[in-house]
Amino acid sequence: MEEVVATRYVTPLREGGSLPGIVEADDLGTYVMKFTGAGQGRKTLVAEVICGRLGQHLGLRVPELVAIQLDPVIGLGEPDQEVQELLKASGGLNLGMDYLPGSLGFDPLAYEMDPVEAGRVVWFDALINNVDRSWRNPNMLVWHGDPWLIDHGATMIWQHNWPGASASAAKPYDASDHVLATYGPDVAAAAAELAPRVTGELLHEVAADVPDEWLADEPGFDSPDAVRRAYVEALLPRAATVHERITVGERTVRRTPRAPGWLTDRPAPRPRAAGSGPAVPGERKGGGE
Repeated sequence: MEEVVATRYVTPLREGGSLPGIVEADDLGTYVMKFTGAGQGRKTLVAEVICGRLGQHLGLRVPELVAIQLDPVIGLGEPDQEVQELLKASGGLNLGMDYLPGSLGFDPLAYEMDPVEAGRVVWFDALINNVDRSWRNPNMLVWHGDPWLIDHGATMIWQHNWPGASASAAKPYDASDHVLATYGPDVAAAAAELAPRVTGELLHEVAADVPDEWLADEPGFDSPDAVRRAYVEALLPRAATVHERITVGERTVRRTPRAPGWLTDRPAPRPRAAGSGPAVPGERKGGGE
């Protein structure tokens, strides 16, 4: 993975809970930076690298990833105290994703996708156990007319409990709430195409892109390479069989609000007589200056 140096902190992005920021770097690129000092910690960045690079190798559109050296001094002009604290806690190596200017959030009601492409994305998300690409929060962008996959930090939940990793990685994947579930994803075709490409060699290659310092001192492991092998050992068998455990059922619905009756059973407002007053509170009567 290429390494660059951040030269200018541009602005925070407040859509995500980790408070990523847009930065410029010494290669003249502009990146969305995710910080080691964010609340989710370095494992979020590890997941971003492994899953992002794996998706790229499988032919999915994932923004290019780079390692970014950060000197917190570049953010001294940022007025937000929360951002200042985050930058101070994140000196050193962080993760950057290519910024896609002019991209729009993916809207399943406004974008057409064939079942084959939808199947590839659903199968990939099942492989990495991505529960964060739902109709509530698509984590997809449309750029130049094409869908791009972003935000893989909440994947591979087994990395948070390595003793139970093999059992966790063998669990099924419920795609009922997946943002692409309504496109009739052809998961079987995706598995036939993509599963043979997920080899031990490929997984070792993408795991090698994770910097040693993000893997150091992991409890239960004696080296960064040992942690990398653990990721490979969880993903490799899952790739071969996960398509058999993907379900696409009915979407979950929002629970009925439990508001008190005096609030939900209010009578309808009385009809207004013509000319009796404005329909919108605060609207002035008449049309004069």
